[in-house]
Amino acid sequence: METEDADNHGFERGAAGAALQRLAGRGVFVGTSSWKYPGWIGPLYTADRYQFRGKHSDARFERACLAEYASVFRTVCVDAAYYAFPTAPWLARLISDVPDGFRFSFKVTDEITLRRFPGLARFGPRRGTNNANYLNAGLFAEAFLGRLEPCREKVGMLIFEFSHFHPGEYARGRDFVADLGRFLGQLPPGWDYGVEIRNRTFLHPEYFDALARHGVAHVYTSWEAMPSLDEQWLAPGSRTNPDVLGARLLLRPGRAYEEAVKAFSPYDRVRDPNPSARRAAVEMVLSCLRASRPGRAYLYVNNRFEGCALGTIGAILGLLEQQPGAGHPSP
Repeated sequence: METEDADNHGFERGAAGAALQRLAGRGVFVGTSSWKYPGWIGPLYTADRYQFRGKHSDARFERACLAEYASVFRTVCVDAAYYAFPTAPWLARLISDVPDGFRFSFKVTDEITLRRFPGLARFGPRRGTNNANYLNAGLFAEAFLGRLEPCREKVGMLIFEFSHFHPGEYARGRDFVADLGRFLGQLPPGWDYGVEIRNRTFLHPEYFDALARHGVAHVYTSWEAMPSLDEQWLAPGSRTNPDVLGARLLLRPGRAYEEAVKAFSPYDRVRDPNPSARRAAVEMVLSCLRASRPGRAYLYVNNRFEGCALGTIGAILGLLEQQPGAGHPSP
């Protein structure tokens, strides 16, 4: 579904790396959701680094590409943490591949955020059953935060992603907000927390107020059944933590995940630009750069959003460079 004006060559490694470093120096971290995409060989990754006996080695690429990613980007969102609690050896491997100043944001393990286990094979006999550990703050503190503590200086935002709730789980948004508020009130302080929801009807003042009371950021999310990014950005009260901002550009609203995978793989070029979402992302970044006190912003782009996260980020950086005071730190 490629459009004629798709800016497929908007990412230039050297210029992007310099711009991303400048932004990170001002507390704005821009990166991608995951990093192991062979379609990025060329614009981001160097093909020769991942060859074995003259051929591309998937194993070598999987093992070594994070270090090259981190030579350009200063942050990444680690989706893998959603599927299993982090372990010390796994975290050590991640940390060893990135320089000082790099930030990993993590999706919190779904053992904490699923109220009912879906009918997926990976849940085995728990499929379709209620989750006894849903919003278990003690388990989160022990099995998630406790393992991140040794590498805390490299941790960015911790994202509680709540999949779409069905009426059998929550008939009313206010019931979710009540449960969420109790959970957030039990969280250990000092971390950058964000909440991402997939029920558009839950985006009401009570939800934003609950997050604001506990200093937790609403994560502005472009997703299949959610309002557009600019609609969320303009929603009254949506900036629930003035010091921390989170945004994830995952899917164009109205497009299913499976449809995007089929249309955009292998994610080597932008195929369906979304100018309004790009502008909203720029406005979010500018709000942080122009704030009266320094804060932290975390902006992540997924390949399924426009076809290639690199191209989307290149376009956003290009728009930012056109804004007074955004391209370079103030003297």
